[in-house]
Amino acid sequence: MTGFYTILLLIFSNIFMTLAWYGHLRMQQSGITSAWPLIGVIAFSWGIAFFEYCCQVPANRIGFVDNGGPFTLIQLKVIQECVSLTVFVIIANVLFQQQSLQWNHLLAFVLLVAAVWLVFLK
Repeated sequence: MTGFYTILLLIFSNIFMTLAWYGHLRMQQSGITSAWPLIGVIAFSWGIAFFEYCCQVPANRIGFVDNGGPFTLIQLKVIQECVSLTVFVIIANVLFQQQSLQWNHLLAFVLLVAAVWLVFLK
């Protein structure tokens, strides 16, 4: 169950991260933050990123093998990158519908999944 909770927290973490990194662009397109100074947008994104860290740090703590979790440090990082890209693709397609996936994007994702498989080989 520790592995499941780790991945679940990584998913939540990456939802917050993606919204912090790219959500302000959608808000600018909508006219909500277009008049905000850059420091205001940065502060807003930091506020969202706080919740990312509230999920990311516990995910790494409980998932790390030295803390009783099932994953090595490298495995945690590769899992996080795959989760990050998956969450990004979903959110980008919801928030920025004019963005489309190309064959090379899909192939890159397949190669990342292969990377996850490789780091779990003994």
